[in-house]
Amino acid sequence: MSEIETTNPHGKVLAAIDESVYTESVCRHAAWAATQLAAPLELVHVLDRGLHGPAVDLTGNLVLGTSEALLAELAELDEKRGRLAQERGRLLLEQGRSFAAQGGAEATARLRHGGLVDTLSSLEQEVRLFVLGKRGENADFAKGHLGSQMERVARAARRPLLVASREFRPVRRALVAFDGSETTRKAVGFVASSPLFKGLELQLVMVADDDRDAAQLDWARQVLAEAGRPAEAARIAGDPEAVISERVSQAGVDLLVMGAYGHSRIRQLIVGSTTTAMLRSCRIPVLLVR
Repeated sequence: MSEIETTNPHGKVLAAIDESVYTESVCRHAAWAATQLAAPLELVHVLDRGLHGPAVDLTGNLVLGTSEALLAELAELDEKRGRLAQERGRLLLEQGRSFAAQGGAEATARLRHGGLVDTLSSLEQEVRLFVLGKRGENADFAKGHLGSQMERVARAARRPLLVASREFRPVRRALVAFDGSETTRKAVGFVASSPLFKGLELQLVMVADDDRDAAQLDWARQVLAEAGRPAEAARIAGDPEAVISERVSQAGVDLLVMGAYGHSRIRQLIVGSTTTAMLRSCRIPVLLVR
């Protein structure tokens, strides 16, 4: 995706849905976000031709005299498969609109062909916030794998990305994971300025062993306080994944906010095996800010 501004204050909330068990949660989280932001909500379902096209190409293995008839039959089957995928997509979007309505938001729907990352990239200029499920319909749930599509979108998106958990619950408390880096400073600024966090109880956690980091934590706390969003702040020593997970559980946090990507201790949660473990085990939605 191209380098564009992190936020679009006039953009829509765009939720990408598929036939996974996360669909209802994605729609409900998107409805909550659209309501908080007073923004339009759109649902998109992407038909990937690589998933719905013919399974194999038998052209080079056909016996002379049978190729023409068989190829015609395969083409007809491919056409039927495409029509069925479109119909299933339309039904899915209608169901998604119903879920969003239950969450108090009216949604428009869009059916697109292509790859998910490319599709979202093409729509990004008009988007204020992306919403995506942690895993898609093709993820390996038995092994607890994260969806590869989600990870690709998270790496590419320049807009904030809300990664929905499997179950929706009302969002009342948010925790901001802070380490003083540029991206987590942007995350603090986003929390301070965005209507998404209006009325939420806020916590600010810095995982650090060095007392010198206290000044950075004070900066973040002051930014939030000056915006009228005071946060309970804490600097805790230890492993970031363990500390944040424990804090989320003990404090009844409903939303985790993190800066996406980089090399510092907290940002490493968004890259590689540590990220996989964190997002896989985290049972609340995670908002990633670039």
